[in-house]
Amino acid sequence: MAVSSLRCIQSLGFSSRGRAFFPVGDCSRANARSMNCRLVFALRRILIEICVSNPRSHINARLCEQDALATTISCRKATFYSRSRSSLWTKGETSKNFINVHDIFLDCDRDSIIYLGKPDGPTCHTGSETCYYTSVNDVLEHKQIEGSRQALTTLYSLESTISQRKAELAVPQHVKPSWTKRLLLDSKFLCSKIREEADELCRTIEENEHGTRTASEMGDVLYHAMVLLALKDVKLEDVLDVLRHRFSQSGIEEKRSRGQQNEA
Repeated sequence: MAVSSLRCIQSLGFSSRGRAFFPVGDCSRANARSMNCRLVFALRRILIEICVSNPRSHINARLCEQDALATTISCRKATFYSRSRSSLWTKGETSKNFINVHDIFLDCDRDSIIYLGKPDGPTCHTGSETCYYTSVNDVLEHKQIEGSRQALTTLYSLESTISQRKAELAVPQHVKPSWTKRLLLDSKFLCSKIREEADELCRTIEENEHGTRTASEMGDVLYHAMVLLALKDVKLEDVLDVLRHRFSQSGIEEKRSRGQQNEA
């Protein structure tokens, strides 16, 4: 554990209610008396929720203590407190499927935190990408639990549905194809729809249409573009990763660099 993290631990103070306060920030400069941002460890444990680098889905939840958080800050690998082992545990110690943490967020009460990170592989011991694949509704309806199901956010849910439609194309079915399947089967038609929807989106500003119309047309553009991504076997996360790398770079500089690469 890094010296800076040890200093953070040494600066912990306990209140009369048995709570420990963990300074958050640059641990090498931590001063428990002056830090305004502090974590409250009720009973020396707090709950951590973890999601991938882009809020796609929650993939794991574990208990944490001061040492676990300090280790995570130091090594940038998600570390927890294991109740079964009664000790610290860094995810991936055995499987090598580490969760590489790039940011940590606190809730308003400072009694729970979120690790934002990118996993090296499946995060569940079952081999599933996430531990959250059991829907309460499925349990109540006595449906079979599938490890491939995930609690996804909107765009990733759409990506999952499109992927299912693509997989169904390989299985002969005596049913009328869905719109998504029709697009997947005809790339020229798909491209014409993307151009059509993009033009309609632009017309909402040219013709000063209401914002709800703009949102609707943008939804159409996103959907058809994501069908194209599926056809090209490109993941939405790959696109978002490109955007994240551009955050710290001027758009003008980024376009100039692309031009130089093309010339090379």
